[in-house]
Amino acid sequence: MRPLARTLLNTPDVELWPAWLLRAHGNADARILSRATRVLRRKRDGRYMAAVLDEGLMPLVPRLRREPGVEDALDLLDAAAGDDIAAGAAQLPPDRVGHRLEALGIEAAAYAGRTGLALVAEPVVLALAGFDRYRRPLWLLADAARAWRRMHASAAQDGVALDAISGYRSHDYQLGIFERKRARGLEIDAILAVNAAPGFSEHHSGQALDIGTPGEPPAEESFEGTDAFAWLSRHAREHGFAMSYPRGNPHGIVHEPWHWRYRPAGPGEA
Repeated sequence: MRPLARTLLNTPDVELWPAWLLRAHGNADARILSRATRVLRRKRDGRYMAAVLDEGLMPLVPRLRREPGVEDALDLLDAAAGDDIAAGAAQLPPDRVGHRLEALGIEAAAYAGRTGLALVAEPVVLALAGFDRYRRPLWLLADAARAWRRMHASAAQDGVALDAISGYRSHDYQLGIFERKRARGLEIDAILAVNAAPGFSEHHSGQALDIGTPGEPPAEESFEGTDAFAWLSRHAREHGFAMSYPRGNPHGIVHEPWHWRYRPAGPGEA
């Protein structure tokens, strides 16, 4: 039996998902997914574009070859050689961020200068780190995924339950957050107080995740009063994680006790 793929392959327009991790949208989808190894998924709206079967590629949208980014995705699939591609540090060029920000009325250089946040590229390959609170696949860079699993297990040994709220997010996903909040009537400045601009979120890196604990609402400052946060404050650094946005942080982002980023120690550091 062929081992199940456990990496997400990423291009600017298309994600190549392990088919076993995707939800079927109907009986036809279920039959196709049961036979597929990977599925090409459009990043902009999540549409399934094609399934990779043993007998070849099955288009799931009309005029598949005219879809932006399909050839890049198929080239990456060939390079992966059946999921043998290393989950390393290759990144996608973040050259499309400016257009996304312009659509929101945000000027990239001014925003970077004001907040001190750096532009964050998306990884080409992400590893499955488990599942989040909502049973969605949790994607992180391979080293961050291993560190999260170790930290999760270590907390459990101490009687503390940690759960992941979210991990990797694409630039397109972050843009969708802004578009949905704008549609609810929120102003850009109000959104920027709690969400980094698309292209500037640490979630793009595959090294950051939001952490919660059972019974506690997600991404709320009340997490700071939990046993889980107290445990993280004492032990997260041992596993390479640090809280990114404490009170009074220089980036203009609200205090986020739930947001932690994997920062491996450099040479000579403990």
